Amino acid sequence: MHIVLRIIIVFISACPLMNKRLRARWLKQLHQWHWISSALCLAGMLLFSITGITLNHAADIEATPVVRHGTLALPDNWRTSLQDDTLPAGLLDWLANETDMDTAHAEAQWDDMELYLSLPRPGGHGWIAIDRETGDVEFEDTDRGLVALLNDLHKGRDSGVVWFWFIDIFAIACLVFSLTGLVLLWLHGRHRPATWPITGAGLILPWLLLLAFVP
Repeated sequence: MHIVLRIIIVFISACPLMNKRLRARWLKQLHQWHWISSALCLAGMLLFSITGITLNHAADIEATPVVRHGTLALPDNWRTSLQDDTLPAGLLDWLANETDMDTAHAEAQWDDMELYLSLPRPGGHGWIAIDRETGDVEFEDTDRGLVALLNDLHKGRDSGVVWFWFIDIFAIACLVFSLTGLVLLWLHGRHRPATWPITGAGLILPWLLLLAFVP
């Protein structure tokens, strides 16, 4: 990636044979990539910037989890199916309606005594335990609040496949935004003497802090 960036910079700015029309075309293309990638990154950068602060101060942000607990009785016609280590058709939908919990991505764990459904999600966690012999259902749902939800989205924790791919696409868009911004800095830096000292400080400072202060 570093080699490609240097080739682009040299090709655009250092080649004296490049005519003004071609240079203007590249500049226009770079500006277009830069603003499109910035537009795509806007919501994600705001989210990840805010949650970067909340994660860094997690110990200072008080949260009071809301825990909801309850019991149910499983209909008799489903108890026989549980003896065969199979989820009866419609059971998850019935549990979702009765417990007001999202069971679509439930993780089922079986043992001789019960069926245990784990229901992880960003910002909270739930579980449902069903006694395979009596049909007694016990459930619990814990909501850790908005800040925990945003923090878990930042980490991609229990967020599903779609959010997993969103993070990858967002990261690529950020790379495009950063690299095109660097090339534009190079092209316009000659008219702004403070460009490279500031850019150099932004690149070097994190490494100095890492070497000097991070255990």
